Parts: sequence; structure tokens; C-alpha cells
Amino acid sequence: MALQEYLVSKSGQMSLPAAARHRWGLDEGGPVDVIDLGFGVLTVPAGTGPALLNDLLDRDRHAAFVESLDDDPDLATTHRVLA
Repeated sequence: MALQEYLVSKSGQMSLPAAARHRWGLDEGGPVDVIDLGFGVLTVPAGTGPALLNDLLDRDRHAAFVESLDDDPDLATTHRVLA
């Protein structure tokens, strides 16, 4: 897995890398799910977006989960929730 930069055209088009198209069975094209996370856009194989969204935690629930880890020294973090 590597970071790559891609150009978005004036009309909003962008190419999915060939390796991902092949891995996802999109050599001839096809649908994908696009999730707007606010800070970025996530492109995933079609049909996987809804399950992924169900697994994501909002900021408050994530902060509460991380806070709950303080009692376990093996999972301790240096986090602090900013107001």
C-alpha cells in the first residue's frame, strides 16, 4: 500500500488505479461506493460502503471508546479529548 496523488479533472473525473480496478474486478468498468468523510473521500468496492459506514464511529463515540482504554496499561494511549 502506497500513497499516490491523482489529478481530478474540471468535470470531477478521476481514474481508479489499474491495480485496484483489477483487484475489484473492474477491468471493464463498473460501480463503486464513494463515502464523503468530510475531510476526504473514500472509494470502496460497490456494495461494501453500507457495512463500512455501520462500523464507523462518530467523534464522540470514538473519544468515549479511547477513554475506556485508560484502565488497560497494554492499551493506554497519550490521547486527550479537546473541547
